[in-house]
Amino acid sequence: MNDMVLQFAMAVIPAIIAITFHEAAHGYAALALGDDTARQQGRLSLNPLRHVDDVGTLIVPGVLMLAQLATIGRVAFLFGWAKPVPIAAWRFRNPRRGMMLVAAAGPLMNFFLAWLMAVLLHLGPFVADRVRGGVYQFGEIFIIANLVLGLFNLLPIPPLDGGRIVVGLLPEGAARTWARLERAGIIIVLLCVFLIPRVLATFGVEWDPVGNALGDLIPWAFQNILWLAGHE
Repeated sequence: MNDMVLQFAMAVIPAIIAITFHEAAHGYAALALGDDTARQQGRLSLNPLRHVDDVGTLIVPGVLMLAQLATIGRVAFLFGWAKPVPIAAWRFRNPRRGMMLVAAAGPLMNFFLAWLMAVLLHLGPFVADRVRGGVYQFGEIFIIANLVLGLFNLLPIPPLDGGRIVVGLLPEGAARTWARLERAGIIIVLLCVFLIPRVLATFGVEWDPVGNALGDLIPWAFQNILWLAGHE
């Protein structure tokens, strides 16, 4: 029982920090560009409760964690989302460029947090032997959680950050067309990334391009984060 609680905490705490700082980064970037909407609505905060979405932050991740702990005894995968930080793009001098920079701030924050944890892991040898293993495990989960959140959000589908970055880069006509995907973007993500690959797998068909790409990219990113932090 104690081990299950520890595993639960090991998964939850990094996820909460990653999501909270990700959303706050959007708000602070918008504020720097002239939009104080997030501050006015109390969302310019590092308090996780300010960013909780009942379904995306509590129900979906909770069900996933409990199911994995009950079946495989550990948390191997998490998915969820927070309440989007309110942004008034019309307040930016250049709305498309501003939204692109605000969108990029979230993943960049996650990559920074991953690197910062990798730097802090240099302190591992100075930690007591009885807790050192847990410290390294927490650090690894923390880095992976931030890499997964940052890389996943770079998928070029609105309303994910990558989709909004693409809208900022495309010519205006193409950008308008791509931006219209935002209305159904989360459904597209859920279908293509989660539902369809699982359904096809039950029929023996392997089709999971996003999962396969992340499966290759995350170990590469993890090793490079450690390298950038000075680990051999």
